[in-house]
Amino acid sequence: MSKRQPLGLTRRCVVKIGSALLTNDGRGLNLDGIDTWVAQMAALRQRGIDVVLVSSGAIAEGMSRLGWKKRPQALHEQQAAAAVGQMGLVQAYESRFKQFGLHTAQILLTHDDLSNRMRYLNARSTLRTLLELGVVPVVNENDTVVTEEIRFGENDALAALVANLVEADLLVILTDQSGMYDKDPRSHADAVLLHQVEASDARLESMAGGSAGGIGRGGMLTKVRAARLAARSGAATVIAYGHEQDVLERLLGGEELGTLFRPDLESMVARKHWLAGHLQVRGRLALDAGAVRVLRDSGKSLLAVGVKGVEGRFLRGEMVACIDEQGCEVARGLVNYSAEETRRLMGQPSTRIQELLGYVDEPELIHRDNLVLV
Repeated sequence: MSKRQPLGLTRRCVVKIGSALLTNDGRGLNLDGIDTWVAQMAALRQRGIDVVLVSSGAIAEGMSRLGWKKRPQALHEQQAAAAVGQMGLVQAYESRFKQFGLHTAQILLTHDDLSNRMRYLNARSTLRTLLELGVVPVVNENDTVVTEEIRFGENDALAALVANLVEADLLVILTDQSGMYDKDPRSHADAVLLHQVEASDARLESMAGGSAGGIGRGGMLTKVRAARLAARSGAATVIAYGHEQDVLERLLGGEELGTLFRPDLESMVARKHWLAGHLQVRGRLALDAGAVRVLRDSGKSLLAVGVKGVEGRFLRGEMVACIDEQGCEVARGLVNYSAEETRRLMGQPSTRIQELLGYVDEPELIHRDNLVLV
């Protein structure tokens, strides 16, 4: 068998299963397929790999339960179908993961949740806690409340955003296609399957072409864009045929299935670039010499005890600069507490956070994964 780079080193994986696979091309849930994919994800969990599932299929399942033969045009009817179908979708996953001794959790998100920094951090904290507890989060777009037109294919972008959110190493998009070709195989008999590409390759979008229509509207183009989005935080993406036998376990073993989209940078390097260059600084923290030394020499997180002063007005999750006693910037990062809260915490040990604020979000003021030296 052909081998590729060691995906077996993956520690956290986001699996997205498309509508065409999940719903038998629109005829209710594909329960046999769900049995197969859940068994494979359970096997990955047994290997110590965190798994987050991004699942389509709620509207199609709702249509089946309601006896609707044709997809409704009215937004409120689509939302109603999603609400009904979500019950069946969650029930299917819950019962099947339970057979392997695994708990699941339903997470419904909108793009607004991930563009609002406060809600982004709340979602991130919840997902990280679930993974630490050994739970398999099942994520879907919150189709029952979104105000924009609901489109199948949107979950490709959602899956990439979730990969960013949980700092996944790998995004696997299971679809009804074998992977990405250098041209549309539906109209070109000589189309060649691409086994490995760079996610940033500008030629990929023109190769992907338009949508095939039907259930999985959005087609390969949305998947290419999702792979590019996932690569921003250093995650690799594989697009593969979902009905391939043991597809997930074989992929994580390094077998060359589907198309691998390689990121340009390793995950932590990519994140540091994003922190350093793409967010506006909202405030400044004056550090004592000990805190500066810990950041520079030990690569540790910033604790409130090392902060002597706070400037600016910032919210939890916004970018702040860390200044030494000479007024020089030594680092910047995403702060876990607002400016007002930070002023109450500065100079105090982490053990007093609960006493001073009435709650503890994180023991660190800035976690080392969210901090970059400058």
